[in-house]
Amino acid sequence: MKVWILGAGQLGAMLRHAGMPLDIDVCPVALDSTEIPAPGADDIISPEIEHWPDTPATRALAEHPNLVNRTVFARLADRLTQKQLIDSLGLATAPWREVDESITVGTLYQTLGKKVLLKQRRGGYDGRGQLWLKQADNTALPDDWRGAVIAEQAIAFDEEVSLVGMRDAQGHKVFYPLTLNLHVDGILTASISPLPRLATLQAQAEGMLGALLDALDYVGVMAMECFRLGDRLLINELAPRVHNSGHWTQAGASRSQFESHLRAICGLPLPTPTVKGLTVMINLLGVHRDDRWLTIPAAELYWYGKEVRPARKVGHINLCLADANAFAAIRKTLTPLLSDGYEQVLAWVADNIGAN
Repeated sequence: MKVWILGAGQLGAMLRHAGMPLDIDVCPVALDSTEIPAPGADDIISPEIEHWPDTPATRALAEHPNLVNRTVFARLADRLTQKQLIDSLGLATAPWREVDESITVGTLYQTLGKKVLLKQRRGGYDGRGQLWLKQADNTALPDDWRGAVIAEQAIAFDEEVSLVGMRDAQGHKVFYPLTLNLHVDGILTASISPLPRLATLQAQAEGMLGALLDALDYVGVMAMECFRLGDRLLINELAPRVHNSGHWTQAGASRSQFESHLRAICGLPLPTPTVKGLTVMINLLGVHRDDRWLTIPAAELYWYGKEVRPARKVGHINLCLADANAFAAIRKTLTPLLSDGYEQVLAWVADNIGAN
């Protein structure tokens, strides 16, 4: 069985790794590849990203009849049509407006409040492509952003959570536990799952993501990022692919999100994964590799082999813990091996898992 991945970043590499035990030949293709792939008639195509440039290489995969979820990507890659889908299903999301040529900043403040977030309709991940409009600062609406962004009301959320779920071609759906996420400067920096205190929100989250999966007739893994406001969830964004907040499943579940995605798109059995234990994922952002990380018994390092640049995702460490208290010793060892700023990240983890 052969699966071609449209894109050859770290997600494509981890999908390739996940396919090996199942004898699935996973072939990531770089978006800027000068070699044109030639998938066979029975091969399967799955992107690692929602949008891609139009080149001979990407066209060879995107136009193949076995591109899974063909109609989904354009719909979810554009935040306007993504929001319209969420609204059409009656699912909760932040109040928002399309920013067209006629709208004024005064109208946005009047309808959405004194603080409004502009988001580029396409792209703009990890905090990029966003701009805050603040009435108190008399922030202007950039003319060249009209028609290219949506505006969202500022949400005073309690915390950010995400749900990773998967669906097969017969409509069978399974889900991982909700994940608690920490973002720093718009970039996912740490995740924790499962947390008992989030279990009361699991059914609500599964109902929301399940409705989206069914409405799209989706096959594979999808991630849903949410704001928690008390006992209520608001959908922030959707990712029709494997997702950074699901990396913890590589260490903390009997089947990773990457294997789950391959099983779903290849028509293999898709039972509910068994959760092994409390798992923490730490994103490595703009730091150089340090093999002393490997001296920590519980640490599972995934290094992407990318050029190190400030704030760039270059790897992650998963920690599957016997209990919350096991993190205390790990924190003491790991903190001096990471750059400034990670002390606060590890403190956030300790606070949320109740580590002594």
